[in-house]
Amino acid sequence: MVKAETKNVVGPGFHFDVHTDLRADQKAEVLIEALPWLEEFYGQCVVIKYGGNAMVDEKLKQNFAEDMVFLRQVGLHPVVVHGGGPQISNMLKALGIKSEFKGGLRVTTPEAMDVVRMVLTGKVSRELVGLINSHGPMAVGLSGEDGGLFSAMQRKPIIDGKPTDIGLVGDVVSVDASAVEDLIAAGRIPVVSSVAPNEDDPTEVLNVNADSAAAALAAALGARKLVILTDVDGLYADWPDRDSLVGRIGVENLRDMLPELESGMRPKMEACVRAIDGGVEQAHIIDGRKPHSILNEIFTTKGIGTMVVPEDGIEMRSAYYHG
Repeated sequence: MVKAETKNVVGPGFHFDVHTDLRADQKAEVLIEALPWLEEFYGQCVVIKYGGNAMVDEKLKQNFAEDMVFLRQVGLHPVVVHGGGPQISNMLKALGIKSEFKGGLRVTTPEAMDVVRMVLTGKVSRELVGLINSHGPMAVGLSGEDGGLFSAMQRKPIIDGKPTDIGLVGDVVSVDASAVEDLIAAGRIPVVSSVAPNEDDPTEVLNVNADSAAAALAAALGARKLVILTDVDGLYADWPDRDSLVGRIGVENLRDMLPELESGMRPKMEACVRAIDGGVEQAHIIDGRKPHSILNEIFTTKGIGTMVVPEDGIEMRSAYYHG
């Protein structure tokens, strides 16, 4: 049996424990495999949408923070965008505020919006910033309201064939990324909450979809990658056939598939389309339930999850390699 070892790893301004069962030769293989990807993405911006089980499982939260620190320490520029659906629901329940749903979408009243802002900027953001900064003073929290980062328009989704008012919910329509760019230039890791001023009334704040906000920010920053964490392995071409997991798909092929996708996956894939349309080279859907999934996607030859690219074509995960 190979004895596992735990080491205290100390770098410039950060430290954390690493537990590994790998032999010395296996560790060397991991580093050699990562080398070309470390070179490929050095100095590049990567926008990560933080969500799903990775936001609620304590170990996965710590793994995510470590991944962000690792990306920064090896020369990438990670930018995090987050929502907080479960945390918002829990707080609304604790405060006795009832949630109404229309067509599966939460109606955000002014009272609920106060809770959304409080949870996203005062709880979720602060917790993530604290986890990252436990390894060194790198992360800075801000919301879509700060520095004119996002501007949104209230939206009325089509439910039962007609536009439906779901309250203070909007879509990002413009981005001023200068505040985020300043933080990146200062060597920080921006952590962005998905709320935004209403373009028609800047005194009013809207709850915006974090997937879409991440895509808009990735395009504005000229990011190399958008990575969206989910609670599934990726996009399936023929769900529930597990062998139909897509490894790589062209944006036009994906656009054709959108009307057939389930409600939970569709906004994430729409965000990938928006990112590619905006000039981002690669958009990924990966399983955030897997420890260090972001590092596995970026720094391994096979990668994980589903990659969306500008070129046409579909490749199944079983036959797919980066290239």
